[in-house]
Amino acid sequence: MSRRRSFALCAVVACLLAVSGLGAERTPADAPVDVLISRHLAEAQGIASGDVIRLSTQATGADARRVRVRGIYEPMPDPLELNDNKFKVRLHLPDLLSMTARSDDPLAAETVDGLNIALTNPADAAAYSRDLMGRVPGVLARPIQRAMGRASVFVVLERFHLAIALVTIFASTVFLLALSVMVVDERRDTVGVLRLIGLTSRRVLAQVFVEGLVIAAGGALFGLLLALGSELVINRYFQWHYNTTLIFVRVTPKVALQCLAIAIPLGVLASVTASWLLLRKQVMALARR
Repeated sequence: MSRRRSFALCAVVACLLAVSGLGAERTPADAPVDVLISRHLAEAQGIASGDVIRLSTQATGADARRVRVRGIYEPMPDPLELNDNKFKVRLHLPDLLSMTARSDDPLAAETVDGLNIALTNPADAAAYSRDLMGRVPGVLARPIQRAMGRASVFVVLERFHLAIALVTIFASTVFLLALSVMVVDERRDTVGVLRLIGLTSRRVLAQVFVEGLVIAAGGALFGLLLALGSELVINRYFQWHYNTTLIFVRVTPKVALQCLAIAIPLGVLASVTASWLLLRKQVMALARR
């Protein structure tokens, strides 16, 4: 089975950072290594690509090592890291081990806590995990999708949103039905005249159905446009507040179609139901005679 190993290691910087102009004094023994830094760190400390800075794994700044910033990257947006420190540095694995290895541990420079393995065929992840754990006792291997999938905290949020949506739809349907009954009752005289001139209840209901369909479709489209406008405002505000590129709200075509499929039938149903309750009365009662 073909597979490719990739290492992605980030060191979170606790205390750094004085941009140094010691490039002219560089010696081969103290040549700065190349690193990448996050956009948040670059903006906070005023670091630009090509600058030489001192990087330390200790809050006091002791045993700092000179590194050269070869680029600035945008961290992968992660909802779980909204309030975490976004000051990050990416180093080559040998450079990272040389800075973090313990001098009293002879195997420190040859040991890693975890690594990510990318498979050519992601469908083989489960079989590969079982094979690896069988060959290397003590190693825990599991697919990321399974580890973070349905057991994540976002499942709770999804169910919470579903419960809110169901309650909102039920309450709004009851309110819409009550409003439709009041509106139709105000048109009692009009309905009575239509019945007196010979229009059947089915004909009146068909007219009410078309009218309700137009009003419901217009209301659903207005709500959809309002949601799209709110999406832009909400994303811009929270991206500014948390200094991230994470998308907080997204109105997808699937969500838009679901909204239209729920709103339009409910609007028509409320209008037709209210009219049907009125048409059940006698013609003379409708004409107030």
